[in-house]
Amino acid sequence: MTATLKQLRAFTAVARTRSLAQASALLHISQPALSVAIRNLEEALGGALFNRDSRQLALTPEGREFLDRAEQLLHNWDQSVDAIQQRFRLERGQLNLAVIPAFALNRLPDLLARFHGQHPDINIVIEDIVMERVQRAVREGRAEIGITFRPDDLGGLEFMGFGRDRFIAVIPATHPLAGRESVTWRELSREPFIAMNRGSAVRRWTDGAMAESGYEGRLLCEANQLSTIGQLVRAGMGVSVVPELCRPQMDGYGLCSLTLRAPVVEQEVGALVRRRGAISASADAFLEMLTAAG
Repeated sequence: MTATLKQLRAFTAVARTRSLAQASALLHISQPALSVAIRNLEEALGGALFNRDSRQLALTPEGREFLDRAEQLLHNWDQSVDAIQQRFRLERGQLNLAVIPAFALNRLPDLLARFHGQHPDINIVIEDIVMERVQRAVREGRAEIGITFRPDDLGGLEFMGFGRDRFIAVIPATHPLAGRESVTWRELSREPFIAMNRGSAVRRWTDGAMAESGYEGRLLCEANQLSTIGQLVRAGMGVSVVPELCRPQMDGYGLCSLTLRAPVVEQEVGALVRRRGAISASADAFLEMLTAAG
């Protein structure tokens, strides 16, 4: 037999009040039930905690020593329960995110500002990294939620889509095509092209579109970050294709963004998790906000 929390609370209440009547009123249980709890605790521990030869409920030496331990156990338990309840009430905790830079820079700040306004005591940790590393961060447990394009291979992760992104062409504001609303891949092929690095999903998608369109342009430069690509276009080195998520960022660089046709490159944007039912309360609350926002 092992001691229970109910028995520990019964023992400490009787030990402090020295009265079954007061202790039973304090705990809202009957005196017989209180007596049974004390006897069961003594049986579990292997000896008497109260001196029953005395008219008063005096503690035995073992009872006096155990009182301090019992109160410390109850204090630790109450603190632990309160800490977990605070996490479920979103009054404390941490939200760990891995996010592709295009989303982190252009969409995430407003979402996190709203989340922080509702749950100001949740600490937020963000890794803004390329989509291949987003997958790794979620799989390895460094992030509870990854925000990215749908990977070609989920690798056992769950993906919850909340929107679609149509890639756009970006060109310098002084370019002859700058006054147009749309452009084709063949029209872009007249200019040096600045691409994402080989091996990235974005590069595979753009290479596929180039092949489909019969693109015969010249690949001038490769970069790992879409922000770097934008700055290279701004410097007049060439043209590029980026997710529409980046439009505010590219507008901020003073670039012209054009709808891209023939063919259209479109990808789903969503959240990656290891398992929906295994994420924390804070992560679940943010996921609900994220998918509702679309």
